[in-house]
This record gives sequence, C-alpha cells and structure tokens, in this order.
Amino acid sequence: MTEHRIARILTEVFQPPAVVSILLLISPAVEPGFPGTIWFGALGALFVCVLPLAYVLVLVRLGKLRDHHVSDRKERAPLLMLALVSVVLGLLALNLIHAPTSVSVVILALIGGISVLAAVSLVWKISGHASAISAAAVIAVLMFGPVWLPLLLLVAAVGWSRVVLRDHTRGQVIAGSLFGGVVIAGLWWVLRGWLI
Repeated sequence: MTEHRIARILTEVFQPPAVVSILLLISPAVEPGFPGTIWFGALGALFVCVLPLAYVLVLVRLGKLRDHHVSDRKERAPLLMLALVSVVLGLLALNLIHAPTSVSVVILALIGGISVLAAVSLVWKISGHASAISAAAVIAVLMFGPVWLPLLLLVAAVGWSRVVLRDHTRGQVIAGSLFGGVVIAGLWWVLRGWLI
C-alpha cells in the first residue's frame, strides 16, 4: 500500500464528522444511565455532524463545492456558520428533552471551536481534521483516564495524512492540533466543571 493511499484512508476514516460523532456517542458515559443514554449522543451527532455533512455532500454533488473536505478556504466560513446553526438547533432540542448535560457540554465546546475556526478560515486554512481528532483524543483521555493516552497517536497519524495529501501545511496541522487539544478540550473541561 502506498503512502498516499494510507494517508487517504486516514483522512477519510478520521474526518471531523466521524470523529465528533463518536465523541458525542460516548459523551454520556460520564453520567449515570450509560449506555442507555447513548441515544442522546446519537441525536447530538445528527445535528452536529450528519446534517451539516449531508448539506456539504449535496453541494458537492451539485458542483457548488470542490470536495467534501471543503479544501477551498473561501468556501469554509459560510459552511462553518451553517454548521453552527445546526449545532445550536441540536443543543436546543437536547435541552428540551432533558438530555444528559455531558452531551450539551461537548456541543457547547464545539460551538466555541466552530466559531473560532470559521473566523480563522477567513484568512488561513487551519486543519479541521487535526482539530477534531486532537479535541476528541484529549477529551477521551480526560473522561476515561491515562489508559486512553494511545489515542493521541491518532493526532499525529491524521496530521501526517493531511500533509502527505498536501491539503495542509505542517503549520496548519500543528495549529489545528493545538487548537483542538488545548482550546476545544480546555473549554470542554471548564464547562464540565461548571455544569456537571
């Protein structure tokens, strides 16, 4: 298997909607009732990941976007703002049905992250892949303890894939990784302390 093919597989398997969906599915695990509460995480994933990705895929099919990773920086900010609307609607729906607070905490941290990524994308193509995998890996370690530290290897692997595919520079990958692992995961940690 060639280096390029391995990089393509890593990029597709660990794309942000897939990574964030898994994070949302496991987010209720820190509260009583899990795994019976996993469906709240699934509902969150619908609004945060599935609906925005479906919209992107429709635009790609119509020829309005070049690819589903939204490689053109100019196309990113409006789509991130649309994703933000979907995320906020999901948060409201989850609050109406009294979902576990842990799901809302992940979504609130993501709202902060998406807002900043949308602003940065206006001027620089920071890596959303690196940001998502880094945030998810760090949050999983904070949720479940040091036994989950090997997940951090995925951050390096996904970052490597983005550079090999020439979708991002090393700087964009490093910035995305730091943003996800420090800012989004840090926001999650602070919100978790306040709300749970």
